[in-house]
Amino acid sequence: MIRLDIFSDPVCPWCYVGKANLDRALADYPDHPFAIQWHPFQLNPEMPPEGVDKRAYLEAKLGGKARVDAIHERLREVARAAGVDMNPDKPQRMPNTLDAHRLIHWAGIESLQAQVVNALMRAYWAEGRDIGDPETLADIAGESGMDRDAIVQLLASDADAEDILARDADARAKGVNSVPTFLVAQQYVVSGAQPPEVWANVIAELTVQPDAAK
Repeated sequence: MIRLDIFSDPVCPWCYVGKANLDRALADYPDHPFAIQWHPFQLNPEMPPEGVDKRAYLEAKLGGKARVDAIHERLREVARAAGVDMNPDKPQRMPNTLDAHRLIHWAGIESLQAQVVNALMRAYWAEGRDIGDPETLADIAGESGMDRDAIVQLLASDADAEDILARDADARAKGVNSVPTFLVAQQYVVSGAQPPEVWANVIAELTVQPDAAK
């Protein structure tokens, strides 16, 4: 197997689209060589723990209502092309995602990362749920096959918070400055929400020339 490390944040729309594109490519290659691991990168590390009003935050950050509307329309177009159910206006809160990244980490221990990452992104972008809220995160964990009560207890503690922050800082120190960022075989970087065709080419090259990944 070949490692595919993915740096992402559930509140990044391009991460949602990028995951959908990757999933489409992997579905066409069920014997693909990737062992996938998701890694934390907070898009808004300065976000207060309780989050903020999403619309107000974006308008202040991006330059007003018209600019945000234009970006949201572009996101809808890209999402439709990728077959992704996304409504950029649905989420009302811009959350702090530290706890969401903790949940992804715990999901990895149970080999449920893909399910939880997908559930978090769908919950935020399609359903408008506040994924900074501990009860919402516990619900998502339970819906994904994890022990909801155990996650409630973990979220009420500081378990693994320092580790997540350290991993985020390490990624930035090593040059990750945007998401999604994909690291293939710990050597080759693929940035952005690449179309399925790009991943098909990568898989084909790795399958035909496995030594390239060593």
